[in-house]
Amino acid sequence: MLIGSFTHGVDAKGRVFIPAKWRDDLGASVIVTRGIFGQAGMQCLFGMSTDAWKEFAARFSSLPETDVTGQTFRRMLFSNAAECELDKQGRILIPLSLREFAGMGAEAVLVGVDNRIEIWSMEKWRKHNDSMAADYNAALQQLAQRGI
Repeated sequence: MLIGSFTHGVDAKGRVFIPAKWRDDLGASVIVTRGIFGQAGMQCLFGMSTDAWKEFAARFSSLPETDVTGQTFRRMLFSNAAECELDKQGRILIPLSLREFAGMGAEAVLVGVDNRIEIWSMEKWRKHNDSMAADYNAALQQLAQRGI
């Protein structure tokens, strides 16, 4: 299970360190793609093990070809995905296009979210975290209505 959060530098080549405690769950490579959020300005990246990616991708495979919105989203998600292999130092190289999408600078925040990680720019993470804190009670009520 991927839990916790870590702040790491992003080097000049775009490499970021994956915490040692996550490497067993993620494996030798991480599939990284655009994160899925509805809020404008809250872009992050999702990272998953190959097995978690296959399970995630299978849900999109069930969409009918005639579902234009679903196929457009699927195309965007898959065309921006990259397989990022861990190097000997435990880093992955995040492609420039994904770093630009997430607004990543010299530091990244890596957040464990059960079966995936999220990779945030420090600035966007702070904004998102502040937003979550402000909406915490409302979110709890919605989850309670869903039986969680």
